Amino acid sequence: MNILLLEDNLAIIKGLEYAFKKNNYNLVSKNSIKELKNYLKGNNKIDLIILDISLPDGNGLYFYEDYLKNLNIPTIFLTAVVDKKAIVKSLDLGAEDYLTKPFSTKELLARINRILRKSQKRSIVKVQEISFDMDKMLVLKGDKQIDFTSLELNILSLLFLNINKVVSRSVILDKIWEVTGNDVDNHTVTVYLKRIREKLDCNIIKTIKGIGYRIDEE
Repeated sequence: MNILLLEDNLAIIKGLEYAFKKNNYNLVSKNSIKELKNYLKGNNKIDLIILDISLPDGNGLYFYEDYLKNLNIPTIFLTAVVDKKAIVKSLDLGAEDYLTKPFSTKELLARINRILRKSQKRSIVKVQEISFDMDKMLVLKGDKQIDFTSLELNILSLLFLNINKVVSRSVILDKIWEVTGNDVDNHTVTVYLKRIREKLDCNIIKTIKGIGYRIDEE
């Protein structure tokens, strides 16, 4: 399991590196938002992020809201003070959990284990007769595999990772640009969603007029 730590306190970094190694977790630590962005752009696989709120080059909450949230990586926030507003905001934004400093390494590991177990259970998401294996990036209709392009799979995975939540057209546009590097517009989103729906040949994707798209659990 690969865990990414965004923290500028060297003592915390060293302590967690030792504890995580003993528990067979690969911990990658970064000291700033800029470093973390550059690392993620390298398409490195990350199973969970531990994110400090107070960072040398920005606020962890804003960074999560503006950037990390759309990557759908389970995130635990660290905060130096018991700031109830910050805690509520982090959970509202979609974070899995939070811890206040100083914290117990054993407690952090327990929370990580709980989150990762939950994530593994959700690695295959099924809606009606469509199953999406998030680990293998495979889509089945019944027991028959549906062939999608890499970009179509990336778009569809956004919807399955956000079951019961609306994925905005702007988020999908960002994903298309990220994968292709090409200039895109709203019409591009419409075209790709039409192709995906045709291949699924069912009505699990709902259009939320003027906002985006959503898949609901049964």
